[in-house]
Amino acid sequence: MIVVQTNRFFFLWAAFALAAGAFVPSSAPYAAQPHNAKPAAQKKAAAPAQAPVTAQSTVAGGPPMLAAKAWLVMDFDSGEVLASNNPDEALPPASLTKMMTSFLVEQALRTGKLKKDDLVSVSQNAWCRGSSSESCMYLPLNGQATVIDILRGIIIQSGNDASKAIAEHMAGTEENFAKLMNAEAQRLGMTNTRFVNATGLPDPAHKTSARDLAILARAIIHDSSEFYPIYAEREFKYNNINQGNRNALLYTDPSVDGLKTGHTQEAGYCLVTSAKRNGMRFITVILNTQSMQARADQTRALLAWGFGNFEKATPIQPNTVVETAKVGFGKTDTVPAVLGSPWMLTVPRGQQVQTTVQINPDLEAPVAKGAVIGKVVASSNGKPLGETPLVAQADVERAGFFLRMWQHLLKLFGK
Repeated sequence: MIVVQTNRFFFLWAAFALAAGAFVPSSAPYAAQPHNAKPAAQKKAAAPAQAPVTAQSTVAGGPPMLAAKAWLVMDFDSGEVLASNNPDEALPPASLTKMMTSFLVEQALRTGKLKKDDLVSVSQNAWCRGSSSESCMYLPLNGQATVIDILRGIIIQSGNDASKAIAEHMAGTEENFAKLMNAEAQRLGMTNTRFVNATGLPDPAHKTSARDLAILARAIIHDSSEFYPIYAEREFKYNNINQGNRNALLYTDPSVDGLKTGHTQEAGYCLVTSAKRNGMRFITVILNTQSMQARADQTRALLAWGFGNFEKATPIQPNTVVETAKVGFGKTDTVPAVLGSPWMLTVPRGQQVQTTVQINPDLEAPVAKGAVIGKVVASSNGKPLGETPLVAQADVERAGFFLRMWQHLLKLFGK
């Protein structure tokens, strides 16, 4: 128990130490260089600094220069990457892997394949021995825990034991669970990802990218809304052991409500974060930087840049008739085209937004109210910003035989 309590107090102390660092004035964003971190007993001096690769950005001036190996800022609503550096390089993700593990649990709960109070058994393979080098929920060997406690242990405590136990519960073996992880990654469009285990423990074949992790974070926020508040919980007590969330920004920034930290010697210090301010939500990813302080400070810098340089725009107000679409062979010749749902875009501050309307050619009756009949495309300075469907505002019934024949004749003679 001495090791357990020491581990507990270390992480609580580390989180609050990082939180305090958020209030120290600085003349420029912190830019720490990545290195291969060693366990506590083998720590060495940081590797020599490397020049950061030029980042890609959607606004003039660009984002802050960060010395993580890869990083990214994504707009949650559109999925657009606002700025990035090495977003598609396949890198070891450490415990960021557990975002996929928790997502599969959440979706199984949502569809009824799992119940919150289902009991999960802890095998010898899943059991965590309390090593200071491993994140644990401290499930008892050959004991049981509910699915909802396991989920909290994965998200908040980053428990390797919780991740392995639920993997075995859902798929028989961790290897089979990894197949489920990869299938879901493929479905989501995570093209640079291959999972080998449920924990993120080092394996040469276990890789993902900053863009793929942002895609996964977006799916968690959107598809797991019932369970997403767990990602903002600061601590979780299980087996009489209270452990704090390692995401330092949860303690200092009220706009941050997730998602996950990660660290191994190979992966460096990693962090995926989501924050919502002024109606905008941004997702940030930091991969392979040199310390807990660096990943927190670099995330703060990215969020400050994003929220400072972008704003929400409403190109077309709801309930506005955008176009009057021509309809062939209907009891009426036209139908109003309106937005299918309210439309907002995240755009660079101060930029004017232009829209163009595209109606489906050769539109013919019958047309049902709410049917998609075209789209609106938004752009700024010639660059596409996004698009949204146009739908019919009313039903258009098909004309009778003689009226259709008359319309055919008019069409034949170009009338």
